[in-house]
Amino acid sequence: MQSLDLTASSIDITRALCDIESVSGNEREIADAVEAAISGRSHLEVVRDGDTVVARTDLGRERRVVIAGHLDTVPVNNNLPTRVDGRFLVGRGTVDMKAGVAVQLKLAAELVAPAVDITWIWYDHEEVSADLNGLGRLAKSHPDLLVGDFAILGEPTNAVIEGGCNGTLRLDVTTRGVRAHSARAWVGRNAIHLAAPILTVLAEYEPREVDVDGLVYRESLNVVGISGGVAGNVIPDECTVSINYRFAPSRSGEEAIAHVREVLHGIDLDVEIVDLAEGARPGLEDPLARSFVAAVGGDALPKYGWTDVARFSALGIPAVNYGPGDALLAHADDERVDTAQITECERGLRAWLTGA
Repeated sequence: MQSLDLTASSIDITRALCDIESVSGNEREIADAVEAAISGRSHLEVVRDGDTVVARTDLGRERRVVIAGHLDTVPVNNNLPTRVDGRFLVGRGTVDMKAGVAVQLKLAAELVAPAVDITWIWYDHEEVSADLNGLGRLAKSHPDLLVGDFAILGEPTNAVIEGGCNGTLRLDVTTRGVRAHSARAWVGRNAIHLAAPILTVLAEYEPREVDVDGLVYRESLNVVGISGGVAGNVIPDECTVSINYRFAPSRSGEEAIAHVREVLHGIDLDVEIVDLAEGARPGLEDPLARSFVAAVGGDALPKYGWTDVARFSALGIPAVNYGPGDALLAHADDERVDTAQITECERGLRAWLTGA
């Protein structure tokens, strides 16, 4: 097992974490390394749940903060081991999101008397199906470990605070026709042609920009897939259009479904909900959040993609995203993080957690 030296810089810890390959489903080695590195510290209680590691202070502080990050990555594609390119650390996981985890691990080891009690969570299976998510599993098996007044998720945000997140809805819309030989097309009814109004409506759709508690969230409603056809000489009797709606956190999941149905009103089709994840409001109104923004500096931004802050929001815990790395580089073959952002995130979190 590769060991982690938490006395090293957060940049060096990032590199060590990234060089432990941990594609979703293969997190055991990195979870073992994290557990070994953080255990045996008198100020922390350490709990292991599968390949999720939790470390908590219990100092009797008035308020508790939950700070979390996932250990898994998408598949490697000739981008490990990591390498240095000028001010960038290049390799799988550098952005999403082992740089954020490295900052958290270093601070967890060093902050023996923070201004708030802290629950640190490093979890598995974030990059795959939601039913496997380690944070979701923890919420079911050990809900007491997720109790807190405010939460921070170390998703890549270019070292600025991004509040809440959009919700996401995926649905399949199916048109049905009548199969026939293409030489006698008038006998049938072409299901792919029947899908044309769906494409037209969505191509002309103008997404909203919605102010939610002072942050403006951009929505999007798009076709992301289409399937149909039987053979080159057959009129298709079925066509399925896959749609993804990213909706502002002011709208519930049920309201999002109703909105898509309204947009497609008048088109004869079958609708199947494939996936639905509620969004999360910005979470910036709590005094803890306001003090965090002050410590980090700058203005908070909205998070357009869905993240696990929504899990905290569903539990009634205000939550924000904050971590090094450009989200546009997450999962890319040239995934790379600006090392200055790693240092800046460590500074911001340290200043806030120590009350400096």
